Amino acid sequence: MSQRRLWVVAIGLLLTGWLWGRPVLAAEPPPQSNSTNNESCLTCHSRPDLTYEFPSGDTWSLYVDQDTFHNSIHGQEELACTDCHTDIHDYPHPPLEANSPRFYALEQYKTCEQCHSEVYQQTLDSIHAREIASGNWDAAICTDCHDPHATTSPDEPRTAIPLTCSKCHSGIYNEYLDSVHGHALVDENNGDVPTCVDCHGVHNQEDPRTTEFRLNSPNLCADCHADEALMGKYGVSTHVFDTYVADFHGTTVTLFERQSPDLPTNKPVCYDCHGVHNMKSADDPESQVFKENILQTCQKCHPDATTNFSATWLGHYEPDINKYPIVYFVDLFYKIFIPAVLGFMGLYVVADVGSHFVRRIRRNNKGGTA
Repeated sequence: MSQRRLWVVAIGLLLTGWLWGRPVLAAEPPPQSNSTNNESCLTCHSRPDLTYEFPSGDTWSLYVDQDTFHNSIHGQEELACTDCHTDIHDYPHPPLEANSPRFYALEQYKTCEQCHSEVYQQTLDSIHAREIASGNWDAAICTDCHDPHATTSPDEPRTAIPLTCSKCHSGIYNEYLDSVHGHALVDENNGDVPTCVDCHGVHNQEDPRTTEFRLNSPNLCADCHADEALMGKYGVSTHVFDTYVADFHGTTVTLFERQSPDLPTNKPVCYDCHGVHNMKSADDPESQVFKENILQTCQKCHPDATTNFSATWLGHYEPDINKYPIVYFVDLFYKIFIPAVLGFMGLYVVADVGSHFVRRIRRNNKGGTA
């Protein structure tokens, strides 16, 4: 064996011995497998063709648009993917326990409480939460309204609010679009008109089918229609609530609301006459309170009502000289006549009692002189 080969063998044996004496180290995972950096996650999840097939056979897209996420509220707040996906630590990811996209969403949305605890607690008392508790898995959860990867301000633009609700309530959404409120919001970009959440609440939506909601509904309408500054912009009477509670219908509903909020009443509330989601201007021929349609509306509760019956409705306006002058003067007459009669009767009684005491005093004086 040549001297050169001996040196090669010797060096090889030394290296082998050195390596043999060193402790054996586990192979380190690729840097991205334990990384919480969103860029690592997006290495895979920015691929539009990335999908996951659930045991149910549903195919779910795992694609996240990088620019959309970075421009979202979560992206601007620099949330890490693992802040929400807390069960993801390594790659490959552990298999999902949920057997469909819906059940995975129902599991995951509870992580919203970590940052939005107050809002999350409000949702637990909503009609949506009660529906889920009863087994209706399609009822709305946080992520149905707020896309976690594209979260934006929910009311910018304001038209986004009813559009979000339309995901589940498309029929009602179409009615709303054709209403006086919907036309003003969508066609005129009028921010004064109410959207879904103004009547139903944002995160603590009440069940509109309950007696309590029905009895309180006039107060909801009054929030806008009793606002003088707001209604003044559109020439609408601000005495809507006052004139309603002053008549028999409103007085009864108000008493039930205060004394027996769980006891139903057959007296009408605002939406019984004006419509629920399809309310229209009183000047619209399709409105339930249009002058040609008002009798038919009244006959829902009063089937024997005639034209004279419906003609007595003043449209929530207080009578004045320019509007309903006959009613105004009749009302003025009684405002003067009744106090005058009562005042005269009071003076008459006082005068009669006074004369009685005067006569008695005079008789007593005459008797004392005698």
